[in-house]
Amino acid sequence: MHDPEGAQDSERTQEPPPAIDPPAALEGADGTAPARPRRPRGRTTLMIAAAAVLGAVAGSCAGYLIQADRRPTALPPLSQPVVPQATGEVEPLSAAQDRRVKVDGDLRKLLVERPAGAQDADSAPGRDGWLDQAAYAEQYTQPSGVFIDLARDGFRRSAVTSWQVGETHTVDVVLTQFRQEENPAAKNWTELVRKSNQDGGGIHSWPIPGTGDGRVYVHDTPDQDPGYLPVYTARAYGWRGDISMEISIDDDKPISKAEIMNLAKSQMGKL
Repeated sequence: MHDPEGAQDSERTQEPPPAIDPPAALEGADGTAPARPRRPRGRTTLMIAAAAVLGAVAGSCAGYLIQADRRPTALPPLSQPVVPQATGEVEPLSAAQDRRVKVDGDLRKLLVERPAGAQDADSAPGRDGWLDQAAYAEQYTQPSGVFIDLARDGFRRSAVTSWQVGETHTVDVVLTQFRQEENPAAKNWTELVRKSNQDGGGIHSWPIPGTGDGRVYVHDTPDQDPGYLPVYTARAYGWRGDISMEISIDDDKPISKAEIMNLAKSQMGKL
């Protein structure tokens, strides 16, 4: 027989099955609706890159096919015609093309010409228009020191022209050429001589146009020794290349700026 109490006991002792939690993948971390799956990245980029590569390849192939159907463009030959070699010596440059032709010749030909009516000076330095190293040094108050300085700077040669106008107006123009193997000796010598002749008062100075640092000096105060006439002086100094220029004008009367300036410009123009 069926025992109703046993059945009731069985119903009382039987427990409901435990509730199953939903998977974490179907529910958010905070209990909200489940998250949607992510879309893979990189496919669009790969497709664009592949399309670009295919486009470049297709363009290259199309260009090649177009060029293949065209006729080749005629180009000039790479080799040039053979020029026959000249025989004999090369013709030297003229003085207008090469300054060395002019300055390596007769240095006396570069001296300015004396004015009309001028006569030979009574005490012209040098001999036949030339000054050797010793004769050049003798023009200074300390010739031995000047001689040594000239040897150190590479003295090569010196040309001179002198003239006299009237009884007391004398002019000397000296061109001194240096070898200039190690330094700009002509420039250095010009500066040295110029500084040594700037002593005393009453000196006026002006630049020689077109010469860089060439200058003329006019002394308003004369040199006067007892028993002698007063001596007014004017000087000009300049250089070009390896040649130094010195001009001296002496007179017992004041010397004008125009005279020394015009003479200096004429002489520098011949260099």
